[in-house]
Amino acid sequence: MIEAKRPDGNAKKGLTIDEGISQSLRNQRHDEIPHLFVYSQLLLSINGHEGRYATCGTPAKFWANWREEDISDAEMYAIKNRLCSTEQFTRLFSHRSAEVVAWYQQLVSNGELAVTGQDQMLISLLSPTSLLEMTRFFTLFDKKVGKVVARYQQGFGIKRLLERINTHRPDGGREGGVSWHTTGSGKSFTIVFLSKMLILHETLKQCRIVVVTDRIDLEKQLSRTFISGGELSGKRDKASAIATSGTRLAEQIGKGTERIIFSLIQKFNTATRLPECVNTSSDIIVLIDEGHRSQGGENYIRMKQALPNAAFVAFTGTPLLKEDKTTNKFGPIVHAYTMQRAVEDKTVTPLLYEERIPDLDVNERAIDSWFELITEGLSDEQKTDLKRKFARKGQIYSTDDRISLIALDIANHFVKNIDDGLKGQLACDSKASAIKYKKYLDEAGLFESAVVISPPDSREGNTEVDEATTPEVTQWWKDNIGSQNEQVYTQHVIERFEKDDTLKMLIVVDKLLTGFDEPKNAVLYIDKPLKGHNLIQAIARVNRLHPQKKFGLLIDYRGILSELDTTIEKYQKLASRTQGGYDINDLVGLYNQMSTEYKRLPQLHKNLWAIFAAVKNKHDIEQLRQVLIPRIEEHDGELVDIHLKVLKISMKR
Repeated sequence: MIEAKRPDGNAKKGLTIDEGISQSLRNQRHDEIPHLFVYSQLLLSINGHEGRYATCGTPAKFWANWREEDISDAEMYAIKNRLCSTEQFTRLFSHRSAEVVAWYQQLVSNGELAVTGQDQMLISLLSPTSLLEMTRFFTLFDKKVGKVVARYQQGFGIKRLLERINTHRPDGGREGGVSWHTTGSGKSFTIVFLSKMLILHETLKQCRIVVVTDRIDLEKQLSRTFISGGELSGKRDKASAIATSGTRLAEQIGKGTERIIFSLIQKFNTATRLPECVNTSSDIIVLIDEGHRSQGGENYIRMKQALPNAAFVAFTGTPLLKEDKTTNKFGPIVHAYTMQRAVEDKTVTPLLYEERIPDLDVNERAIDSWFELITEGLSDEQKTDLKRKFARKGQIYSTDDRISLIALDIANHFVKNIDDGLKGQLACDSKASAIKYKKYLDEAGLFESAVVISPPDSREGNTEVDEATTPEVTQWWKDNIGSQNEQVYTQHVIERFEKDDTLKMLIVVDKLLTGFDEPKNAVLYIDKPLKGHNLIQAIARVNRLHPQKKFGLLIDYRGILSELDTTIEKYQKLASRTQGGYDINDLVGLYNQMSTEYKRLPQLHKNLWAIFAAVKNKHDIEQLRQVLIPRIEEHDGELVDIHLKVLKISMKR
């Protein structure tokens, strides 16, 4: 189904691409024409210049652009400018008016035409082969999110992997490789799409699939996605697919017939000690999630011992940079999708960075300035009370003082800057710090937070029998979790974070800084040192798309900016070596500094008014509108009404 709009549509309704998407969504409603969409797999909105696509039920936020990777620019140009045959011309124009025929003849007589974004999408998606391929292989019915169609990076990434898997080594085994798709770009669905294609592909449908993860929550997430996406028929299939122990995994590998197997990487340690844990078939595909962690030497060796001829395919959002270990273990990076490309495609939310390091070792005057900043809006009496409660005059010495100040800043920042319905995370450097932050956030009393940490060592620092001297972390664990299962507690908190609007913030140390995908998560407060892929993984917790989010916020209390710059530079170099098609600047613009954004505002304001220099009466909104409408494309398609709102505010001021 294609919703085609004029490129110069009604300015009051905004961009014509968005108008087409809105109309498509409206037409799918029960009181409109839903039966028209029963058999539709692809939906397009085009306006003569560009286009976006989705499938039935896809929210407007997730309609995607298409970038072609298999058809060259020259081929696109040739297809665009190929003249109709006599038969095609008759079929297209015999029933149309003379005016339309004259328009077409004038168009083709003007010489060859440039290729637009709309052309690329139509050529890429709507050739008979591509359309049937997208329908059969790249459309899923997911019970949680509904109907899902693959984005271009998923489709091309899977094609490259299939080419690699279909290649045999001289010893008869299958080749493998690494898929590097940035965190937040749909890696779990990519694995499911690939599995579906392996099951249906003529040359690979005889293969068995082993899905390997390094965490129980990832295993659960992927198995749920396989069930909801239809690759496992239900709980019985899931139960038989999951390797519940090393012994069970050995049986599945050596004697089993399950089409799909799920296992934690750690289970290979036990399984490979059993004689039956070996299968020399080359018709086994091992899909390894989070390959940057699972690639450890011993784990890899054990998997290779058990499955010497299998194809090993590693999926990672952040490949290891040091000596390219992931690449060396599993093969080359077969396909890459960088974070900057994902931001450009609006697959993930842009990130905005702000450094807010408290200057603690300072004099009384600086402390007062700091308090004025973080207590903006409070009465003088409240400020005096907080100063007395949270700090000493002169120098601030204790860790508690530092945490109490930052906790107060976090509480005020969150309430003032994060919209209702959105959430946040606070990353701490230790369990003790996490518990202190919880204490001081509770004292501020502005919202509810929850701590998610791994169990403490009950022996750590505890040499007394008296309960009162139990270390703070151990005592907190006993008071809040006690004898209940830690995984049950964590899952309960995650579910509340997703569904309960009263729980606003998660306080974490290492848990939930990787593989935790909650679109409502809009801000990450950082009070721990982070480096390399751990840093990229952590900041990507707030880059998931959500209708209320325009960007994800990174609020830094540790001064990691230089480390972030260093990490980005390293990823630039890796991206430039990958596939030969990525520019070294692919990761430039991963985040923007808040201070830089502020400085742009005066010039942007000046540029905006310059558009209306010819209008004498700046209060005449209709005159301003008439000047603005013809220039809408020149200003990146920003809405006329938004410009006018800005102007009205400026007039009032």
